Amino acid sequence: MPKIAEIEDTPNPNARKFVLREPLTWGIAHSYENAEQAQGDALASALFAIDHVTNVFYIDRWLTVTQDGQANWDALVREIAVPLRAAPAASEQSAAAVFEARAHVADLSAQDRQRLDDIELILDQEIRPYLQSDGGDLHILGLAGNQLIVHYQGACGTCPSAISGTLQGIESRLRTLEPDIEVIAA
Repeated sequence: MPKIAEIEDTPNPNARKFVLREPLTWGIAHSYENAEQAQGDALASALFAIDHVTNVFYIDRWLTVTQDGQANWDALVREIAVPLRAAPAASEQSAAAVFEARAHVADLSAQDRQRLDDIELILDQEIRPYLQSDGGDLHILGLAGNQLIVHYQGACGTCPSAISGTLQGIESRLRTLEPDIEVIAA
């Protein structure tokens, strides 16, 4: 049962980040934009059953919940804490499921696979730590020619600055690697 270490505001006023003492996962992100997507995930389903919850994102020792802007955060946090504390810790997860999720590789040419690996390295070292500290993350959906298609997760998914400033900053940084790259949020 994960214990809540602290609850943090994020740049998105409709999202809160819960920092936990025990991990929920072993490096596998879980991101859901609605209750239908969360089917099969007991924690996310329980969170979506709470009025006003619109997005659930969690990985390792933190979880971000986004609401519709109509709820009082103090009351909502108390409701969120109940299923979060009841969730199993990562030690109860299957190592095989973790390995399978990490081994998934898109069908890319060797050259594009190397390009994507180089992009992922920059994202992992320079971009994701900042997004994660604010309760969000970034997932690459695809690389086609000079277009990198990304999807914001957690607090970043509905944050107004994600599409403007953050996306432009990511594209600017990646252009030092590939001058013609275009980053598109989906």
